[in-house]
Amino acid sequence: MTATTLSEIAEEYDFLDADDRYRLLIDLGRSLEPMPDALKTDATLVRGCSASVWVYPVRNDNGRLHFLADSNAAITKGIIALVLIAVQDREPAAILATDIAAELAPFDLTRQLSSNRTQGIPNMIALIRETANRYA
Repeated sequence: MTATTLSEIAEEYDFLDADDRYRLLIDLGRSLEPMPDALKTDATLVRGCSASVWVYPVRNDNGRLHFLADSNAAITKGIIALVLIAVQDREPAAILATDIAAELAPFDLTRQLSSNRTQGIPNMIALIRETANRYA
């Protein structure tokens, strides 16, 4: 996969049938930076997700936030990857100014996937926004 922005990925996603959309999400999930098991703790667990999802923020020397994230479910990892593309390595103020849900809207995830797969997205977005707010 060569698409690197959400808009490029959305263009590709639009042309795919349901099965290929699942494959695309799984491929995105595989592209996530590995998260060390030691960081997968109760403190980094995102509440309200049907699958286990962990998010760990790291503040870079330049003040930007970098998130490590993982899930025990392949499609959920793909959704995480979409969320991270919207915010990864950005300054906290830029993250706070980003409407992450609107960035994900072209994927229409709530209609494409089961509610079990998408119910944790708002909680993950809230966690990312809370983290950015702490560092802003």
